[in-house]
Amino acid sequence: MLEIQISEKKLDEIASDCEIILVLEKNFDHRWVKDKTLLEKLHFKGEGFESAFLVEKDRIYVSIEKFERDAIRRGVASALKRIKKSNYKHAKIGSYVKDCPPIYTKAIVEGALLGSYSFNRYKSKVTPSSLQKLTISLEEYHEKTLNPESAQKAVEEAKIIAQATNFAKDIVNSTPDDMTPTQLAQEAEKLAKDLEGVECFVGDEKFLQEQKMGAFLAVSRASAHPPRFIHLTYKPQNAVAKYVFVGKGLTYDSGGLSLKPSEHMVTMKADKSGSASALAILKGAAELKLPFEVHAVIGACENMIGGNAYKPDDVLVAKNGVTIEVRNTDAEGRLVLADCLCYASELKPDYLVDLATLTGACVVALGEYSSGVMGHSSELKHQMLQAAQKSGELAGTLPFNDYLKNLLKSQIADISNISSSRYGGAITAGLFLDRFVSDELKEKWLHLDIAGPAYVEKAWGYNQAGASGAGVRMALYWLKDHYYQHNSYHKKEKK
Repeated sequence: MLEIQISEKKLDEIASDCEIILVLEKNFDHRWVKDKTLLEKLHFKGEGFESAFLVEKDRIYVSIEKFERDAIRRGVASALKRIKKSNYKHAKIGSYVKDCPPIYTKAIVEGALLGSYSFNRYKSKVTPSSLQKLTISLEEYHEKTLNPESAQKAVEEAKIIAQATNFAKDIVNSTPDDMTPTQLAQEAEKLAKDLEGVECFVGDEKFLQEQKMGAFLAVSRASAHPPRFIHLTYKPQNAVAKYVFVGKGLTYDSGGLSLKPSEHMVTMKADKSGSASALAILKGAAELKLPFEVHAVIGACENMIGGNAYKPDDVLVAKNGVTIEVRNTDAEGRLVLADCLCYASELKPDYLVDLATLTGACVVALGEYSSGVMGHSSELKHQMLQAAQKSGELAGTLPFNDYLKNLLKSQIADISNISSSRYGGAITAGLFLDRFVSDELKEKWLHLDIAGPAYVEKAWGYNQAGASGAGVRMALYWLKDHYYQHNSYHKKEKK
């Protein structure tokens, strides 16, 4: 893994193999631009994260739109992508700070670690990157010195958040044969052993029967791989609030008897992205030592076909007694989540968030790079959108309404697992889940449909082709925001 360090030395005083210089679009008057004439000869216009690698000068220039967090992340990632193909072992970069130093330092680290991620588990030949170290100079834009303590804290937080995201990517990128429900449970157990203050419970089919999780059991029963219910708990001393993250853990989804076309089955290993994100969020919260009790609740199974598969026309009974008419077995994730949300509600959290690659309709609505944020509380949705913006994730809200809710009515059961209309599918899926969230938690619940960005088959920004760890960074930034709000409130009370 790339080693990242900060230095109080001025940038020019740091010995390295290569220097990374971020420049504002079409603006080469930055104090660290030393090769203006050469850049002009190369017709370097400085547009849209364009880069110029001056090997003879050991400098790489990358243009960014503005000195803003996500632009810095993208610029640093772009530079490292170019350097990765060279023999350079050590690069350096300025801290690009003005009014709020730590967030820029944090952005550099996140961009470096997210951008340098690679998944080579199934490659027979791997050429490792020669780049081993990145040094960030704390020399300020106006020749002041950044507080080393705040910078180091920013570096450590960024490492935790980026590494948690990359942890989720590893799980999602793993093939269905290697990441079965049992293996996912083992990953959770290993995570609990590695983290201080974390416990893990894994339930089998008998546990699901005892819990009366009829919807979850139905989805899983045609698979040769048995289902697993996973519950991790991070419980620090004197926790000030309780958060539960519920993750959809379909380690593979064939569509069941409502079989997917073959081209749509490819990438369905990514249907476990919600579970990977829930695990990674808990990992990040524990390593950040947040004063919150955090739970990750995951329903892990496969949706397969066979003589004992659940069928369209079946009526299932969820944990809370709600009966569900099955009209499409490819709307299975919401069935697994239904029982998991019932369980999560019984934990009586202060906040409840589910993450799921739930609907193609969300991708149609928002595109493949954005997550859908749904819920009843405008304030809570706004908080998550703000956290997403800070983290660099893209997200948009999709509004609930009673007219779409009516489309889930069933003639023979309490609710149907799909809408009677082809329109508004992402919202009706969210409204289906709403039926399994307890009344007292309605205003404290958010549904994140990460179907778009969770797995994209081409590189984008600082994300490689494949898994992006969608939801992890926005949730951790959201938790951090709540932490700051809690601290501010108590400081005012003491005064």
